[in-house]
Amino acid sequence: MRRLAVLAAAVPLLFAAACSGGSGGGGDASPNAGVATVSASPSGPPASAEDLKVSGKSGEKPEVTFPKGTPPTTSTAKTVINGDGEAVKAGDNVIVNLTAYTWDGQSNSLVGSTYDEGSPQVLKVGDELPKVISTAFQQAKVGDRFFAVVAADSLSKEQLEQAKAQGTDKMASLYVIDVVARATAKAASGKEVKADVKGITLENPGGDAAPKLSTKTGEKAPAELVAKTVIKGDGPKVKSGQGVLVHYVGKIWGTDKEFDSSWNRGNPVMFQIGTGQVIKGWDQGLVGVPVGSRVLLVIPPKLGYGEQGQGDVIKGTDTLVFVVDVLGAY
Repeated sequence: MRRLAVLAAAVPLLFAAACSGGSGGGGDASPNAGVATVSASPSGPPASAEDLKVSGKSGEKPEVTFPKGTPPTTSTAKTVINGDGEAVKAGDNVIVNLTAYTWDGQSNSLVGSTYDEGSPQVLKVGDELPKVISTAFQQAKVGDRFFAVVAADSLSKEQLEQAKAQGTDKMASLYVIDVVARATAKAASGKEVKADVKGITLENPGGDAAPKLSTKTGEKAPAELVAKTVIKGDGPKVKSGQGVLVHYVGKIWGTDKEFDSSWNRGNPVMFQIGTGQVIKGWDQGLVGVPVGSRVLLVIPPKLGYGEQGQGDVIKGTDTLVFVVDVLGAY
């Protein structure tokens, strides 16, 4: 689903990638994102993370002043703004605003920021994150801002060897993280409405279970967008420009071939909606939907991936069918 789909999948990898000097998902995270240039190593003693200055209000892109000296060699984290929301736990999906820098002791370049992108992202607190990041989350509350320095001691043996080969093993990475919310909803909930679309079979099992969708049919696909709310939530309506947290499954009309499913991956994802960051069928079909809803989208090629299709799976003539659970909007 274009740029933010890649970002949503790649955010956990941004931590390791930036540590080894690469942009990782950062090139997608911000139009202003930069990659640190490897030049002569700075000299002198390591700087202390205690001397790092992170300023600015929560909910706004932070300002960072780096201390002089070589990058720290030990990973550490520190809370700079205390929130008063719920405590974050291991295994939580958390909505965050993330700003990342490569700390090389010279240019200390911005890797990327969700503030530049325009909406937050979702991260799962677990082993995929560096230990210093995961631990900091588990000591945080909603509303907190903390920074984490990820140094060479957080890299795996393979990552460290790669960093040495690139001449970046003396660098560290800095992440400033604003904890926006805990994402606790796992599925849509509300009043169920019959889909009533010829050619589509949709079963809503209830609870946290994924919907059961079949698109195997000989019926002709609709020429225009079909957007039907099949479970109506009672949350606020999604606004253009917000980041929407969703679970979804996507299949091709007529064949029942599944090409994507966040349900199968086990974690919801976030997309900015209404701004051209996703396919037109999503932008047109999800803006205005109440949070908590389940929406059936039947998307003709002109509102999907167009004549070029997408990879080897979606042809330019394919009509796409999605069932989308809108779990939050931020």
